[in-house]
Amino acid sequence: MKRALLLIAFLLYGCGETGDTGWTGYVEGEDAFIAAPQAGWLEQISVKRGDIVKRGEILFTLDNTRQEAARAQTVANIAEAEAQIQQAKADLTLAQKELTRQGGLLRAHAGTQQNYDLAQSNAKQAAARLAQASALHQQYSAALADADYQLSQRQVTAKTAGRVEDIYFRTGEYVPAMTPVVAVLPPQNIYVRFFVPETQFAKVHMGDKVSITCDGCAKPIPARITFIAQQEEFTPPVIFSAESRERLVFKLEARADGGLKLNPGQPVTVRPQ
Repeated sequence: MKRALLLIAFLLYGCGETGDTGWTGYVEGEDAFIAAPQAGWLEQISVKRGDIVKRGEILFTLDNTRQEAARAQTVANIAEAEAQIQQAKADLTLAQKELTRQGGLLRAHAGTQQNYDLAQSNAKQAAARLAQASALHQQYSAALADADYQLSQRQVTAKTAGRVEDIYFRTGEYVPAMTPVVAVLPPQNIYVRFFVPETQFAKVHMGDKVSITCDGCAKPIPARITFIAQQEEFTPPVIFSAESRERLVFKLEARADGGLKLNPGQPVTVRPQ
């Protein structure tokens, strides 16, 4: 509401002025809303409003009791599968030795075809059990990777550096999945929104260089126009006269490489370079 009143005051003051006095506007910021990828109880908030966080820094932690249990069960399943593989390998070794022995007896006319066929069947079954145990081990290994990932998602880190603008949940509250918990304002997301009267609108173009000044700014800040609205703001009645056209303003935005070292909501003056 304050920003809207401030904007109206700027427009009333600035409409009809020449480009020498500059265009009025204010600083805006686009927050990055850091959400919980999974639902759960909020166990800890590691930051507070106003903190400057770095990429990779922990923002908040969700309760991980269920995920820890799931991972422990998967580890136990892998250990059991590894034991089955070792047993299957031993069984296959014995079955192959027996098959070799029965083959030698059969060639020496000291054994029977029935015994050889049985040994061959046992060897095939042992090989099948080993393949099954190996496949089960691969399945559990993939499940462990997923369990590790699910566990890692319980501790949410910053994917971008910036200032903590707001915190929407407190320790002990239940956080639904995909719901923002922390808002971070990256420096590169700070820009200026300003308004150009219709009488000067034809002079501005995308990519034009502008300079930004404000109360307390040591020197003008260079920037470029990155957005021009296609529709006027605060339009008068549909039938325009030469006098009413002077009251039309168009919204523009200007950004600087790496963002602007200004505070959102701060009034500024923009001038063409």
